[in-house]
Amino acid sequence: MSSAPAGLSGRPFAQVDVFTDTPYRGNPLAVVLDGSGLSTEAMQAFTDWTNLSECTFVLPPTTAEADYRVRIFCPGRELPFAGHPTLGTAHAWLRAGGQPKGAHVVQECGVGLVPIRRDGHRLAFAAPPLRRSGPLDEADVALIARGLGVPRTDIVAHSWCDNGPGWRAVMLASAEQVLALQPDAAVLAGLDIGVVGPRGKVGVVGAQADGADTLFEVRAFFPGQNGLTEDPVTGSLNAALAQWLIGSGRAPHRYVAAQGTALRRAGRVHVEQVEDGTLWIGGDAVTCIEGRVDL
Repeated sequence: MSSAPAGLSGRPFAQVDVFTDTPYRGNPLAVVLDGSGLSTEAMQAFTDWTNLSECTFVLPPTTAEADYRVRIFCPGRELPFAGHPTLGTAHAWLRAGGQPKGAHVVQECGVGLVPIRRDGHRLAFAAPPLRRSGPLDEADVALIARGLGVPRTDIVAHSWCDNGPGWRAVMLASAEQVLALQPDAAVLAGLDIGVVGPRGKVGVVGAQADGADTLFEVRAFFPGQNGLTEDPVTGSLNAALAQWLIGSGRAPHRYVAAQGTALRRAGRVHVEQVEDGTLWIGGDAVTCIEGRVDL
C-alpha cells in the first residue's frame, strides 16, 4: 500500500465519514495509510492542519496478533483509543487491500488490541474495558450542571466512562433536553463531557418515542485548540456509555444511539452486547476523498 503509481508521490491517504452511510453526515476522519518514518511531531502537525476531530496513521504491528498498528491524534494531543478513528481506519485499510489474518480485523493501539467485526458493510469494534467507572464526585456533577446550564436536579444519573479518553458522563431526563444544551466553555474547560438522554421515560428500558429509530440522543464535548469542541459522533464515548447504561439496567443489550443532531449530522451508533459479554460498537463508513499526501 506504500508504493505510488507512476508520476505520483506521497503517502496513500483517505478521508472517511464514519457512523453514517451518507457522505458528509457523520464524523470525518483523515487516514494516512502509511505512517512509517513519521515523527510524533509530524503526525501532530498534520492532524492540526486537517482541522478534523481526529487523524490516524497506519503502521506495521509490533505483535503477531495484530493486522496493523494505528496512532490516533486529535488537535493538540495523541489518544490511546478512539472509536470513530478505529472504524474509519479499518474501513480505509480494508478498502486499500488490507487482508486480516483471522475472522476479525485486529487493531493495535494505545490501549492494546481491539478486534473489529465485519457485518456486511458495517464495522463494529469490541469495546475496551473501562479504566475507571462508578459515580462522579458530587463537586464534578455540580460543576457539569453549571457548565451545561441545567439545574443539578436535571442530572438523573452520572458515571465515570473512562476507556482511554476520560469521559465524565451524565444523563438528563430526555433527548430534547440534551439537544437544547448550550454549554459554557469557560466552566467546562479541560473536561471530557458526555451527555445522554433517552427518547422515553428514564428507567423504562426500551421506551422510544413513536417513530424514533434511536433509543438515546448523545452529545460529546471536549477540549479543543480553541476551547470547548463538540464531536459529531463519538465511538469511545458510546462504548463507555453502553457499558454503563447496559450494566445499570438503563438500556437493553441492543440499541441504536443518535449523535450529531445538534450539528446537523445524522450519526447512528449500533450497540450490541452478545452472550459472552462482548460489547460491539458498530457503524457504517463511507470514503469521501482518496489520494496521496506529501509528509
